[in-house]
Amino acid sequence: MREREILDSFPAGHPRGSWPAEERAAALREQGESATVVMDLDTDSFLIVSEGAAV
Repeated sequence: MREREILDSFPAGHPRGSWPAEERAAALREQGESATVVMDLDTDSFLIVSEGAAV
């Protein structure tokens, strides 16, 4: 199992949908961060997460 760190979050109701989260994740990947976007249904938001080392 891998530990994940939440790097940022964006509301799912944003007029542009997931695009702000996708753009932020792309910027983080350009900086060498392993960032991906996931949907958190409990909070109705898009989370940008980074996978850490194996636990």
